[in-house]
Formats: sequence, structure tokens, C-alpha cells
Amino acid sequence: MEGSVLVGVAVALLVPFAGNTLGAALVFLLRRGMSERLSKALAGFAAGVMMAASVWSLIIPALEASEGLPVPGWLPAAAGFLAGMLLLLAVDHFTPHLHAGATEPEGPTSALKKSTMMLFALAIHNLPEGMAVGVVLAGFLAGDPMISLASVVALSIGIAIQNVPEGAIVSLPLVGNGLSRPRAFAAGTLCGAVEPAGALLMVAITGLATPILPYVLAFAAGAMMYVVVEELIPQTQQGRHTNIGTIGVAAGFVLMMVLDVALG
Repeated sequence: MEGSVLVGVAVALLVPFAGNTLGAALVFLLRRGMSERLSKALAGFAAGVMMAASVWSLIIPALEASEGLPVPGWLPAAAGFLAGMLLLLAVDHFTPHLHAGATEPEGPTSALKKSTMMLFALAIHNLPEGMAVGVVLAGFLAGDPMISLASVVALSIGIAIQNVPEGAIVSLPLVGNGLSRPRAFAAGTLCGAVEPAGALLMVAITGLATPILPYVLAFAAGAMMYVVVEELIPQTQQGRHTNIGTIGVAAGFVLMMVLDVALG
């Protein structure tokens, strides 16, 4: 069991981070930047992965973990989901940031450089993904029968796969906003460190009180869905080639669903 615990921790902390690093490294390969079609396809793919992960890896286990609690079975999932959405709404509202492809920053007025605000946007995006992997890892470490090592591996791989296009989507525009390619790569990689930090935070919180596991699972789902609705889906449905973004959503959703069912 000790060996499987070490494997679970290593996979949950390192695999998603490796995906983000690989995506950031594309700044050295895509010398001419990213086309609008590719950008929409990748954003849609990331959205599909996160949507499927929210349902199969987080909400369904939250509902199953609620069985036997002295509250209605739907309450932990509903309360946790809304809390996750509200937290990301607050972070989004109070943090100055600039999304890829946007011309105007969001959040409070700030004198920060565009490149810095783009990094904040990436950090906001990465935090829920780290939280999602962390809470599933916490359930596995707590011995929850509904969450296996395979579940941790499946979610970590899914998040890592969608981190590759995500890292590229954010790191490439940094080159056009005043950073050299090596610095854009370093910045994108550094922002990816938010994910293992978020994972460790969820493990610590859940470890304090195992009965809150269903709430925290749904909380991570709500945070991820906020990013999908607020950022990724709008990116795929603006301007031309919107159908490509929709196809990307379908591909990402099916891939993550298959990973979770096959491995989990």
C-alpha cells in the first residue's frame, strides 16, 4: 500500500505539471505563433476535458461519498459546487488579469504589464485543476472505497493532456507582449507550479476532516466549471471557425470520459 501511495502522490503532483511545461515549451517550436483555428481547437479540447473531469472524476464521486451522511445526498455536491464557482468568481473579480486574445484586462485597474496580467490569468486557470487532482488524491489517501489509485492516475493524465494546449495558448502570446522565448517558457512553467500547490492545499484541507470530502470534491468541480464557462467556451465561440472549437470540446470530453471509465 505504501508503494501505491507514493505512486499516487508522485503522479498527482508531477504529471499535470509536466503537461503544462511541455505546452510552454511550444514557444520554441511554433515560431510563427498559433493560428486562430488551432487556438480554438485547443481551447475547446481543454474545455471538454475539464467538463468531463468535473462530472466523472468529481461530482459523481461526491454524490457517492455523500451516502450515509446525515444530510440529503445531493446537498454536499450542490453546496460544494456553488462554493467553488463563487470562489473563482471572487478571485476573477479581485485579481487584475488578461486572457489570451483579449484586448482589455479584467479585474481592478492596475499598472501591471500585460505579460504579468496574462500570467495571473494562467494562474487563475491552473488553480482549479490542481485542486481537482489534489482532492481526488486526498480521497485515495483517506481510503475512500470510491476513489482508487487508477482514478488519481486517470484524472492526472487527463489534466496533463489538456495542460499541453493550455500552456501553449498562454505562453505564446507572452512572446508578443515583451518577453523573450526563454522567459516566456520560464514564466509559463512557473505558473504551472500553481497546480501542485493547489493539490497539496486540497490534501491538507481534506486531511483535517475526512467527512468534508464530498463537499471538497464538488468544490473543485465548481471551480473548474467556472474556468470553462468564463474563459474557454467564450474563446471558442468568438469570431470565425467556431465549429472547430465545438469539435474540440467534443473530443476533449470523450477522451476524458474514456480515461476515467477505462482507468478509474
